[in-house]
Amino acid sequence: MTLGPRVLKTGIAVTLALYICYIFDLEPAVIAGVAAVFTIQPSIYRTWRHLLDQIITNTIGASIALFSIHFLGDNPIIIGIIMMLVISISLKMKMESTIPLTLVTVLAIMSAPGNEDFSFTLNRFVIILVGIGSALLVNLLILPPKYKKNYLEKVQSVFQKVSLLLRTAVSNEMTETSFQELAKTLRNDIQKLEDQYKMFDEERGKMAKLHLLDVREIVVFKQMLKTLQQGEEVLENIEEHYFQSKADEEEDQLFDTHLEQLTKYHEYLLLKYEGKIKEQDNDIEKDIMIKSGAFFEQTMVRYNENKDKKMRLLVIASSIVEYSFHLRRLNQLIEQYYKIRNK
Repeated sequence: MTLGPRVLKTGIAVTLALYICYIFDLEPAVIAGVAAVFTIQPSIYRTWRHLLDQIITNTIGASIALFSIHFLGDNPIIIGIIMMLVISISLKMKMESTIPLTLVTVLAIMSAPGNEDFSFTLNRFVIILVGIGSALLVNLLILPPKYKKNYLEKVQSVFQKVSLLLRTAVSNEMTETSFQELAKTLRNDIQKLEDQYKMFDEERGKMAKLHLLDVREIVVFKQMLKTLQQGEEVLENIEEHYFQSKADEEEDQLFDTHLEQLTKYHEYLLLKYEGKIKEQDNDIEKDIMIKSGAFFEQTMVRYNENKDKKMRLLVIASSIVEYSFHLRRLNQLIEQYYKIRNK
C-alpha cells in the first residue's frame, strides 16, 4: 500500500480540523473533517481557488437554508427542494466542485434541531470554514508539490514507453499482449501528464509573477507534452494502418530506421534540456530535417506506384513527419530558453 502526498495531507487536514473544533468547543466536529476532505486539492492554486469558491457557495447555501427554515420550514420535501436549488445555483456559477460540501452545509443546518437560531447557523458555518482553512494550511505547509521535478520525471517515464513502442511497432518484436498493455498504460500516462502540466501552468502563471525565463520554461514544457502526444498518435496510426498496408521488407526497413532515428533525437533533446549534453552545433537538427525529407519522399514514391495499397503508408508517414516537426520545434524552444537563461 502506497501513501501518496495527497492521501497523507488529507489525513493531517482532517486531524487538524477536528483538534481545532475540540479546542474551541465547536460541535459537531465531524462536519469540519468532511469539509477538509472535500477541500484538499492536488495543487496549492487549486486549493486556494477551491477555498474561494467554497466560501461563496457555502455562504449562499447557508443563507438559503436559513431563509427556508424561517419562511418555508424544514420538512424533508423542503430540504430536497432547497438541495436542488443550491445545485442549480452552483452549476450556474460554474462552481460544480463545491456542490458536495455546500449540500453538506445545507443539510447540517436544516436537518438539526434548534436550527431556527441564527447563532446555530453561524456555528455550523464556522465549523465548515475550520475544515476548509485546515485543508488550505496543510496544503501550503506540508509536502508542497514539486511541480517541475514531478513533471520532468513524468516526461521521462512517458518517453521511455513511447520510445520502446515506436522502436518495436514496425519490427513487431513485442508480443501482441505486451504491446497492447504498454500502449494502454501509455495513454493513461499521457493523460496524467496533461493534468500535471495544467497544474504546473496554473501554479507558475496564477500564483506568482512570471519572469521571461519562467514563461519560456512553461512553453518548453508544453512542447514536451505536444511531442509525446504526437509520438502516441504515430503509434495509433501504425497500429491502425501499417500491417493492413501489406508493407514489404524494404518499407519495413524504411519506417523502422526512421522511427529509431527520431526516438534517439527525442532522447537527445530531453537530455539537452537537462544540461546533460555537451555543446554541439545544429548538425543533428539539420541531419534530422534531411532524413525526414528523404523519408517522406521515398514514401511518396511508393504511394505513387500503388495509390490504392499504399494510402495507409502515407497516413503514417504524415504523422511521423508531424512528429519530427514537433521535435525540431522542441529543440528551438530549448535553445531559446538557454539563451535567456545564460544572459
